[in-house]
Amino acid sequence: MKWLEIAIHTHEESVEALTERLHKMGAGGVSMEDSATLAQTQSGDYGEIIALNPSDYPDAGVVLKSYFSEVSQTDVLVEQIKKCLIELKSYGLQVEPGSIQTKWVDDEDWANAWKTYYKPTRVSEKLVVVPVWEEYVPQDGELPIYLDPGMAFGTGTHPTTRLTMRLMEKYLQADQKVIDVGCGSGILSIAAEKLGANEVLALDLDPVAVKNTEENCAQNETRKIVVREGNLLHGIGTTAPIIVANILAEILQQMMYDLPRVLEPGGIFIGSGIIENKKDDVIQGLQEVGLSIIEIISEEDWVAVAAKRF
Repeated sequence: MKWLEIAIHTHEESVEALTERLHKMGAGGVSMEDSATLAQTQSGDYGEIIALNPSDYPDAGVVLKSYFSEVSQTDVLVEQIKKCLIELKSYGLQVEPGSIQTKWVDDEDWANAWKTYYKPTRVSEKLVVVPVWEEYVPQDGELPIYLDPGMAFGTGTHPTTRLTMRLMEKYLQADQKVIDVGCGSGILSIAAEKLGANEVLALDLDPVAVKNTEENCAQNETRKIVVREGNLLHGIGTTAPIIVANILAEILQQMMYDLPRVLEPGGIFIGSGIIENKKDDVIQGLQEVGLSIIEIISEEDWVAVAAKRF
């Protein structure tokens, strides 16, 4: 079987949002390559060093490689991606250089491409994201989250995901309920259960994301996560002391007015996916609905906030 590989050279800021949109377009998988990948020394299954070709990795920015099957009109798909890049740029995200290349690859070639660079990644003091094919022995106190990056919208390697999980590790207390808005791969919902949540409601408008979350939850043998299709917090009749959302700032602002209704008094909202130049808008919006900012953390050009309802 042949797959169409579409390689997009873009900026780190756009990785998370662009990856999600590529999956919605029907990508069977999305991989990321950057200069940091080349710099890492990686060992194979038997301790050997994996040889990486420098020409395969960009000097700056990242290359997202997406894989599509049963494509009859390549030019139509490329045009959709170009429109997507324009949309993300309108949100204030950097997408340059924005170049797109296509080629056809064999099934085995792209299926094995993930394993070249995707290794266990520590994202916080306790949480470690592990590819499902890796034989990983957790160290004392580590909480592994097993994901298939070929299926996921969030793999823990992007700053927005890492920032969210660090704040969750700090503020989530044992036996609390968590609502995960825009669950994507389900990584934050799985993290919540691993950190001691007694109930997790995972929400996403995209049925593909709902399916991916369910599959990753099964991979991690979760017992306390309920996955539902839903548009942000619209129509949610329950409340929770912890609400997390790793989505673009513009979408965060759309859901803010539902927070006082769903977030319990004394509860904490953790929001990420906020590009630096949108930080003040998000903070102002949270304060306008009665929340107080208790912590702001950042990595690269991304920001995450923790806000409390007193």
